Amino acid sequence: MENKKIQKTVKRIFDILASSVVLILFLPIWILIALLIKITSPGPVLFLQDRPGLHKKIFKIYKLRTMKTGSETMIKGQEVGKNDERITSIGKFLRRSKIDEVPQVLNVLKGEMSLVGPRPERIASLEDYTYEIAKRLKMNPGMTGLAQVSGNIHLSLEDRYKLDVYYVEHFSLWLDLKIIIRTVGVVLFGEDRYMNKSIVEIGRPEVAASKEETVPK
Repeated sequence: MENKKIQKTVKRIFDILASSVVLILFLPIWILIALLIKITSPGPVLFLQDRPGLHKKIFKIYKLRTMKTGSETMIKGQEVGKNDERITSIGKFLRRSKIDEVPQVLNVLKGEMSLVGPRPERIASLEDYTYEIAKRLKMNPGMTGLAQVSGNIHLSLEDRYKLDVYYVEHFSLWLDLKIIIRTVGVVLFGEDRYMNKSIVEIGRPEVAASKEETVPK
């Protein structure tokens, strides 16, 4: 337990340092992208939306706007497709490269998110959470996560939840490092490259036993 506390402290320090570097060094690029968003489509540069974080605490997540104004309505469990007509011209590039997620370094600096963790879902999704799924809320949500580097939108919602819960129950700095490295690959080569190539084995007997022990009697 003490080892986990130390690792979480190191994780927070790394979050602050890495987010600060990204925010400062790439500031000129963010300004250029902001101008391109304003030029190519009417509306704000940033898209803000309420999301549940650690222990269901609500916070506003920051993203670069990639969709036309008024396209916020979405269906639970369904992702926006690559050819969705609501996506702006520059939005396709921003979503493919994951650059639209970069403003979330502000959420990380504020302590609302981490670089690595379960991706924050829409508040409406909480209605369908079971005791098991709710475990994903026991750590800060992340800019990237285990599900995002294991196929992401190509996975079923149930499988994504399983990966999120696995991450929370088996968190380690080593796992974070592997996820960050794999994230670079996802950005460069796309999510479909890593379908059926999870960096963990959820079906191992010891994992199943661990889950069984956590279910309340």
